[in-house]
Amino acid sequence: MSRNIHKEEEDVSSDVHKLQQLLLALGRRRSLRDPIASTCEQLQFTPPQVHALLWLGQDGALTMGELARRLGVTEKTVTGVVDRLEREGHLLRERSASDRRVVRCRLTPDGQATFQKLERFMFQGMGQLLSILDTSDRKALFRILEKLLRRIDSSATAPSPRERSA
Repeated sequence: MSRNIHKEEEDVSSDVHKLQQLLLALGRRRSLRDPIASTCEQLQFTPPQVHALLWLGQDGALTMGELARRLGVTEKTVTGVVDRLEREGHLLRERSASDRRVVRCRLTPDGQATFQKLERFMFQGMGQLLSILDTSDRKALFRILEKLLRRIDSSATAPSPRERSA
């Protein structure tokens, strides 16, 4: 069993290298920037600010901790992101009535309008990228991404292969 796990790790390592090489080759031909990255500069937002607006627009009010987790930043860093967006009228902070320590961020009407603008730019950018693929390739891409999500969800509760062999 240990040999199979070692072989599986080698296969994944080889595949990581292959994916990295393919992404580098793609990046040499076409920018791999986030489809809305140029919008950041046009609207004078940082990428974390744009992503904060997108998450809040998609999912509604989020706690500071949840927003930090989704942005992949510390809670200290998210405070600066939220401070600027609040100062510019895009969001507001709300304290929980049941637990005053909990602070949620919510888009203002101006923030909602900015979110809709960002969403249009993102939709156009993704459309340009997906239009390179034919229908069957897009379906294969979606099938793979859906499988990846299912496996991530199931692995969050299941032991890893290494834990199972111990």
